Amino acid sequence: MTAFRTVSIDGLDIFYREAGSPNNPTILLLHGFPTSSHMFRNLIPALADRFHLVAPDYPGFGNSSMPTVNEFDYTFDRLSQIVEKFITALDLKKYSLYVMDYGAPVGYRIATKYPERVQALIVQNGNAYEEGLREFTEPMKTYWQDPSSLNAQKLRDFLGLEGTKWQYTNGARNPEAISPDTWNMDQLFLRLVRNINLGKEKW
Repeated sequence: MTAFRTVSIDGLDIFYREAGSPNNPTILLLHGFPTSSHMFRNLIPALADRFHLVAPDYPGFGNSSMPTVNEFDYTFDRLSQIVEKFITALDLKKYSLYVMDYGAPVGYRIATKYPERVQALIVQNGNAYEEGLREFTEPMKTYWQDPSSLNAQKLRDFLGLEGTKWQYTNGARNPEAISPDTWNMDQLFLRLVRNINLGKEKW
């Protein structure tokens, strides 16, 4: 059974999914953009008989608190601090890190700070180097250098439904096998955020 829980971290409600016995090896599942722990909804029950699975939603994602950019510094440094405090709150001593997309810069920061706690790294589309940021990130790099309204506007399409759907279907051998619930769920949460921050720092 997967439990759906919330813990308070720095005054924020951090939602997470948890399954499996804590006596088994722990895997901390760190989601990407624009999704949430919802991306692990099928993986968690498939592994829960052998592992202890924990999957939080970052601030601004999924079912966690969504402070405005004036209330919260949406950088990878800050997100990793929240996840680090989340790990402490759940008293996770040893764990493997499953990192995907945004989960990589969050998880790598934790792994380099506490290498003795990390038993394994499971990497899904998680860059550790600038060369891994392909052509589609060029508008983002431009915005990082100059966060003007003009450069921000060029990224708005990326946050729309078609941009969200593209992240699931681009390169897929059989797009019809992918449930539209995935991108529709992500898009619902994106629309809830009224004051969107497009990122202050490089990967």
